[in-house]
Parts: sequence; structure tokens; C-alpha cells
Amino acid sequence: MNLESLKIFFTNIFSFDELHPLLFTQFNFWAFFALVFALFTCFHSKRLLRNAFLFFISIFFYYKTSGLFVLILIFDTFFNYALGAFMDNSQRTGAKKFHLIVGIIVNLLILCYFKYAYFFTDSYNAIVGTNYEVINWLAQWTNDLSGTSYFDASKILLPVGISFYTFQNISYLVDVYRKKIHHVSNILDFGFYVSFFPQLVAGPIIRADQFVPQLYKKFFLSRRQFGIAVFWILNGLAKKLIMSDYLAVNFVDRVFFDPTLYTAFENLSALFIYSLQVYADFSGYTDIAIGVAMLMGFYLPVNFNSPYKADSPSNFWKRWHISLSKWLQDYLYIPLGGNRNATFGTYFCILLIAAVIVLLTRSLVIASILAGIAIVLLVISLASKKARLKISTNINMMDTMLLGGLWHGASWNFMIWGGLNGIGILGFKIWRHFRQGLRSIITGLIFAAFVVCHHFFPMPILMIGAVWSGVFFFGTLVRAIYSAICPQRDIRWLNTAWNVFMTFIFISFTRLFFRSGSNLDPAIANETAWNTARNMVNSIGGRWNVAVIPEILQSYWQVFALFGIGMLIHWLPDRWKRWYRINFAMLPIWVIAIIVVVSIFVLYQFVTADLQPFIYFQF
Repeated sequence: MNLESLKIFFTNIFSFDELHPLLFTQFNFWAFFALVFALFTCFHSKRLLRNAFLFFISIFFYYKTSGLFVLILIFDTFFNYALGAFMDNSQRTGAKKFHLIVGIIVNLLILCYFKYAYFFTDSYNAIVGTNYEVINWLAQWTNDLSGTSYFDASKILLPVGISFYTFQNISYLVDVYRKKIHHVSNILDFGFYVSFFPQLVAGPIIRADQFVPQLYKKFFLSRRQFGIAVFWILNGLAKKLIMSDYLAVNFVDRVFFDPTLYTAFENLSALFIYSLQVYADFSGYTDIAIGVAMLMGFYLPVNFNSPYKADSPSNFWKRWHISLSKWLQDYLYIPLGGNRNATFGTYFCILLIAAVIVLLTRSLVIASILAGIAIVLLVISLASKKARLKISTNINMMDTMLLGGLWHGASWNFMIWGGLNGIGILGFKIWRHFRQGLRSIITGLIFAAFVVCHHFFPMPILMIGAVWSGVFFFGTLVRAIYSAICPQRDIRWLNTAWNVFMTFIFISFTRLFFRSGSNLDPAIANETAWNTARNMVNSIGGRWNVAVIPEILQSYWQVFALFGIGMLIHWLPDRWKRWYRINFAMLPIWVIAIIVVVSIFVLYQFVTADLQPFIYFQF
């Protein structure tokens, strides 16, 4: 190899290529990790050297994934490290609170600039009637200072994983302020916590109080833990390549690209199949991240617990993206007042969102509905202290879900998605206190209301509501009749299955707004997302041609078969999954090696021609 060839080789290694990022599903990542792990074994027993090595490797990994956006990560690292030290060393409570507020504001401002500039600008233009355009001032100032036009100042790009490491930094500052942990005294240790590469770009969100203590522990990896780590990696790759990517490329992406080209059955199927796709994609990433981290002696939190086994919307959010749900609970819901009381933030958030909705829609109907709800809640709150506490708790929860939805993406579709999940959680909290007979009456009235409304206002959304509420009413009525006839013979498994089925349908329908807002240019996200959601609703709630369903099933039989297999595996009892995971881990090393080789060969057959990034990279 001559000098020029070596130069090209090292240039390719140490330069950023957006067409070949370091993704878990790409060969170049595993070549990178093999080298990292080989070097890691040389000094894994030297704690400071180990952490420093992994910090610099993580910075390099992020550079290879995101280019010059690595400078934001480096700034965040030094800024939050210094702020944590100031807070921990300060003797005055006021000074600590000041540093905490400054830290939260700066972290959120950076996040908002890169992630929400288009969203806020579009909303402001729509309300005021202006025509402002987004300018990347950082790029413009850099070009002015350097006297070049290297950076494109006409648009703002979203750094990969900025939401995740921003939340990690905030959790660190809050935990130091609350004295749950001491500040990390070494910048190399802290940098490693912020940038640990397996989970850096798509989570799980690692809380400071959970991960910082691991910085000081000696490396340990037992024979069984090694096997578990390999299992998680293979499991995650199978979820991503065999299930998620195949379902996306061969069905889901096609339908969502233009719902008007597909039948009502295909649109509805795409919603349900997308639920499995997004689970396989995101949980696949976290499975791989957990396995890779475990090989280096670090433990990431469990992020998924069979979420489609959930028997209610609230239970779903205890199983889905657990690290985010816990973060929102501890750092947003509880500071807002939690289940204890309402704060200024409680009413400020909900009133601000309501005001913006009214101003954007300019709808007297929506304004009247929101005002009516506010008046009813106010009257109830004044009449009963107990009711006031419940209302405060529910508003705090709704604020959390709305802002959690907005965290996922900079479009109103994500906030609608969060709001619908909030309504589902509130509805279940009220629903579970009703007796069977009352449930039948309520669902019957809701069904009748949808039918009557659709008769006078034949809108697709009302048809969807009529069908879904009709199914809900039928199931509730059957259960009420059975309970009245056989009060001593409660078929618990059937009741659970029905609740799981209805929860899955509800969650899948909310994903209409989630998926339609995903993978979009922020400059056009709001309009494009809304049009996609509207077209899909019009298709599903429109006229059905049942005669073409057998033909569709035959044409996409592989997709529907894979969907069925995936759901069956998902619904397997936890003890079964634990059994085959542990038994895999205890196999002889040579058997595990053979399984790995065979698995790689099988996985390679499912690799698509186009790069399929992980869905949560955009968040």
C-alpha cells in the first residue's frame, strides 16, 4: 500500500460521511466496535483510563454519525460539568437554584433552536399573519467570521440524538441539586456519562443517579452475562432487519407516502402493522445498545416490557419507552405538582397550549368547547376540595403527555398524538370506577351519539368513531350480561385479552398522527403531516370495497404473515422469553459462535438496498 492509498484510507476513517454513518445495522459499526472492544480489553481494569478511552471513542462515534454537530455535544458536556460542580460546591440554596435554572434554560434553548425553530416560526406566522423564514444564525455568523460560505444558513438541521443527551444533562443537574448524587469531579468521567456511544443517539435515556455510580465500579463480565449480551444484540438485529425494515419497505412506507393510492383496508392495516414496526425498530435499537454496553461492563435500563400486552393506556406507558416515561414523571409531572397539587406551571402550560390552538384554528366551535370544559372544571373545583385535587392531578398528567408528544417531534401531529394518549389515560382512570351496567349505558350512548352525528354530518372521522364505539359497546354489553348471569365465574383471561385488544386498537389509531409526522423535513412538517393524517382518516372512514380484501391479503401475504408471527412472539409469556434467553446464555461458547455466524447470514438476506435509519434517530 503506497503513501497515497494510506492517505485515502485514513481520510475515509477520520472524515464524516453522511451516506455511511455508524449504525448498528451496518458492517462499519461492527468493525468499529470490534476494534474498540479489542483496545478496551487492554485497560478495562484501569477505571480512569477506561472511562477516558470510552469518552473519546464516543465523541468520535458521534462525529462519524453527525459531523460537526459533535461541537454541540462537546459544549453541552463542558457546560453541564461546570454547572454541576458550581451547584455541588455552593453553600447557598439560592445560588444552587440559580445555577439549576440557568442550566435548564440553556439546555432547552439549544434543543429548541435546532428542533423547534420551524415549528415555532410556522405557528407564529399562522397566528400573527407574518411570513418570517427560519435562518440558521449560527451558520450565518460562522460564515461571516470566517469569510466563507461553507455552511448553509438557509436551513437548520437537527443533530442526531440531541433530545436524548439534553434530557440526560437536565437529569444530572436536577439530581445534583436534589443531592441524590454528588457532581462528577472528573470531566472525562462526566463526558463518558453524557456521550456513552451505545445509547447516545436513540436512548434509552440514562439517569444520572442510575449510571454515575457505575463510572466508579470495576469491570465485571461473567460467562452468563456475556451470553445474555450476545443474545440481546442478535435479538435487536433480528427485530430491526427481519421485522421492522421489511414491514416498512414492503408495506408501511408505501401507504403512508400517499394514502390516497391505497384502499381503506390497506390504510387500516398500515396503522396496525406500523405499531409492530415502530416497536421492533425502537426496542431493537435498545436491545443492541443494552447488549453492547453489557459487553463493556455497563448496564442500561430496560426500555420496553412487552408494551402490547398492556390492558390499558396507562399500563401501556409503563411498558413503552420506560426511560422517557420515568424521566417525564420525575422531572416534569412531579415538579408541576404531580398528584399533590397544581402549580403555576400546571395552568400556564395547559392555558398556553389551548390559547395557541384557538388562535391557530380561529374556530369559534373549538374555542367554545375549550371554554366550556374550563368553566365546568372550575365550578367542580370550587365545589369540592377532593375534586379539585383530582382535576389538578389530571391537568398535570395532560400537560406531561402534551409536552411529551411535542418532545417526539416538531409538529402539531405529535402534540395531537400526546393529547390523545393523555385522553386515553384519563378515560381509563374514570372508566375503571364504573360498574358493568353503567359502562354498557355509557358506551351505548357514545355509540348512539356517533351514529346520529354521522347521519347528519357524514364525515369519515365520525364513521370511524361509530365503528370503534360500536365494537366497544358490544364487548362491554356482552361482559355485563355475562357478569349478571354468572357472577361467580369471571373468565379473567378473556377479560384481559379483550382489554389488551382494545388498548392495541386505541394505541394504533393514535399512531396515525405519530407516523404521519415522522421522517419529514422540519420546514414542511406541519402541513405535510396534517395532510397525510387527513387523507388516511378519509380513506379508513370512507367507503369500503370488501371484495378486494382477499386479493390484498394474497398480494402482501408475507407482510401479514410476518405481522402475525411478530405479534405472537410479542405475546409469549415473559417466563418463556426468560427461559430461552437464559438457556441461550448458558450454551458453550463454540455453539454461541455458530449461532452468531448463522444469524448473521440470515440477517444479511433481509438487508434492504436503501439505508433504513432507526426511527428514533429523528428525535
